[in-house]
Amino acid sequence: MAKGGFPGMGGMNMQQLMKQAQQMQQNMAKMQEELAQRTFSAAAGGGAVKATVTGNKLLHSVEIDPNCIDPDDVEMLQDMILAAVNEALRAADETVSAEMGKLTGGAGLGF
Repeated sequence: MAKGGFPGMGGMNMQQLMKQAQQMQQNMAKMQEELAQRTFSAAAGGGAVKATVTGNKLLHSVEIDPNCIDPDDVEMLQDMILAAVNEALRAADETVSAEMGKLTGGAGLGF
């Protein structure tokens, strides 16, 4: 084993490894903050209901076209709201996973 290195790591010493880990941690924190500020929107019912969520999975807004409100069919409106919110959350999840995957090089660190 090379002095100050680890087998199979090309002689990289512990100090270099720690520096890289700290840099990755800083980059991840910055990216998480940026993604939390982004919004993701989705619509359902042909645009009758639109939901917007943040990157940290908080519901930001729900817009409902007044023309789609039928007092005799509240269940349809509820279904459209659920569909729009779930699609917006799915889009946020996909984007967060893809961006964090780029940062971690696909290391699968649970983000």
